Amino acid sequence: MKEVIVKVADWAAERGDGVLVTLGLGSCVAIMLHDAQTNAGAMAHVLLPSISLARDITNRAKFPETAVPLLIERLKGLGADPRRLVAKLAGGASMFGQLVTPGTIQMGERNLLASRSALRAAAIPIIRESVGGERGRSVRFHVKDGRVEIRSVGADVNVI
Repeated sequence: MKEVIVKVADWAAERGDGVLVTLGLGSCVAIMLHDAQTNAGAMAHVLLPSISLARDITNRAKFPETAVPLLIERLKGLGADPRRLVAKLAGGASMFGQLVTPGTIQMGERNLLASRSALRAAAIPIIRESVGGERGRSVRFHVKDGRVEIRSVGADVNVI
């Protein structure tokens, strides 16, 4: 079984027995796309909700609005049909909620809203998610069957 580590503002696409792993998701969001018919999957570890928040916008995996089209493009190259793609989301935690002014939208929530919006624009349904809260997550996405194992400190493994 081939494991590929997806770092912050990075992405990967695999087919078959590959497992895409990202560690320490806090306010970042892992966007995972899967085509069950071709056993193909892709993950982006998005860092910021919008390209307007960064000086350097060359890394397409950093933002949901550019990461989703990138993943679709790569999955098509692996034989996936964009019309069959489904999405799962993980992350978007409020890691430092107690430090933020009450009533302000935190980065995790902004990343989630932007990720959902990018998926909606691409007409990809979100079938499961493990998002929000105040704990970081580590994610293992098995592209063969679309299973996603999520681990958080002090919590049982959550499978979505």
